[in-house]
Amino acid sequence: MGGSGFIGTRLCRRLTEHQSQFSIVDKAESAHYREKVERADVRSVEALRDAVPEGSVLINLAAEHRDDVRPKSLYDEVNVADARNLCQVAREKRIQHIVFTSSVAVYGFAPAGTDESGEINYFNDYGRTKWLAEGVFKEWQAEDPDNRTLVIVRPTVVFGEQNRGNVYNLLRQIASGKFVMIGDGKNTKSMAYVENVAAFLEHSLTFKPGVHIHNYIDKPDFDMNTLVGTVRKKLGKGASVGLRLPYVAGLACGYTFDAMGAITRRSFPVSSIRVKKFCATTQFATNIADTGFEPPLPLAESLERTLQHEFLEDHQEERVFFTE
Repeated sequence: MGGSGFIGTRLCRRLTEHQSQFSIVDKAESAHYREKVERADVRSVEALRDAVPEGSVLINLAAEHRDDVRPKSLYDEVNVADARNLCQVAREKRIQHIVFTSSVAVYGFAPAGTDESGEINYFNDYGRTKWLAEGVFKEWQAEDPDNRTLVIVRPTVVFGEQNRGNVYNLLRQIASGKFVMIGDGKNTKSMAYVENVAAFLEHSLTFKPGVHIHNYIDKPDFDMNTLVGTVRKKLGKGASVGLRLPYVAGLACGYTFDAMGAITRRSFPVSSIRVKKFCATTQFATNIADTGFEPPLPLAESLERTLQHEFLEDHQEERVFFTE
């Protein structure tokens, strides 16, 4: 579900390389796997019923996830209603294995080192509806716990080649020379490389009946000073962070753009929530090593590959994916 998107496309590539049979259920076409797509909106149980094969394994990547979704009711209509629809179809189609990509957003601004047992404390509709969807899938699994497998994967911010989300926007600002560090830069960010996330989703297809909950994090974590310095060095701009703006001043700028957006009904790249996210420590722990999984690429190499692809090579003809 949602296999035409950023993570889904990487997962489909891995499944193709390993000669696994799959189909994509998505309202959008796939740039690389058009022949595999069954067009369907997850909000329609009838469409899902026609598109989902009997006895299959479901990997649900479909979601409304951007900060600026309007109307906000779409978060519930897509993220929660699609969980209910999928569980209904799973019952009808004798499906016993579901992999659901949730998010660390369910923890909100969590204490550093929060693991899978962390307090649920979402601060936005995305985190709220991901948590509600988790509950829907848990109810489905509990109906036949000895035979049904539910894997809930909570990735941190995902980056990689062809992505146009928050990490890319940061990298692009640094590459352009227009980046200004907000705050002291000591806050730590957990990150996840798209290829590694796709590999873990593929790995989760082997899990046995039960409920399996895993944060997805690539270690070790970078603090912002280290991250920015690493990027600048790779791009030939020196290893310093450059200009720096106090947090209070940066947040004031964010609120100013919020007001402008409310008046003009436009979406701006700077907002108060994005400033808060940038300056917050979002450092999580994970139990994925307990599953026997080893990521294909280390985080540092993943970052270098992304920088090489996006800023040091020419890939203008490739499709890109817009996410948060």
